[in-house]
Amino acid sequence: MLLKRLREEVLEANLELVRKGLVLYTFGNASGVDREQGLVVIKPSGVDYDVLKPEDMVVTDLDGKIVEGTLRPSSDVDTHTLLYREFKGIGAVVHTHSEFATSFAQAGMSIPAFGTTHADYFHGPVPVTAPLSDAAIEGRYVHETGLAIVARFDGANSEPAIDPMAVPACLVAGHAPFVWGKNAADAAHNAVVLEAVAKMAYRTLTLKASAVEVSQALLDRHYQRKHGAKATYGQG
Repeated sequence: MLLKRLREEVLEANLELVRKGLVLYTFGNASGVDREQGLVVIKPSGVDYDVLKPEDMVVTDLDGKIVEGTLRPSSDVDTHTLLYREFKGIGAVVHTHSEFATSFAQAGMSIPAFGTTHADYFHGPVPVTAPLSDAAIEGRYVHETGLAIVARFDGANSEPAIDPMAVPACLVAGHAPFVWGKNAADAAHNAVVLEAVAKMAYRTLTLKASAVEVSQALLDRHYQRKHGAKATYGQG
């Protein structure tokens, strides 16, 4: 069986999404990549989480072609593999339809950086893509979803470019969030935090529709203390 350890890690990330309430039924998926071998491990499509085993995970190449497995990969595999090809520093991708993050995606709104909880994980607002065109939806829809994410981070439509390692998440307009990390556990962790900050942002806007984002100085301070070259958070 190829990539036994990565299969176990990807399965655990999928199960973590369920434990944290980010997934209903068979919604959502997690994957991980082995950069040396150029292979991806991803959840199979439509299989109940209660019965998933490491050997059920599907192995594909970086173009989504099945290399090992008897089940079909997640229907979002082309988005996952495109993100691996374009964002070279990431090691795992998670997709959920978590309630609050998805609400922002459906509204076509980015998640503002209102406070330090947000800043600890995302160095700026979590962006939302432009809506997909009818042609994109009717064509290679899942591939086009990935292109929309990459375009937003590249700074399409005169918007500022974003470092995908500093803001490891994107909302797909009218759809839901995609989140990534250095490995499967990290990507799942980021997805859980994304839902938490989306809930806080929603409540902030409910309390005060004119609320303003945290200052750049405070955003920088909190992000850098966890992720900067001289990070002070944790035990090193």
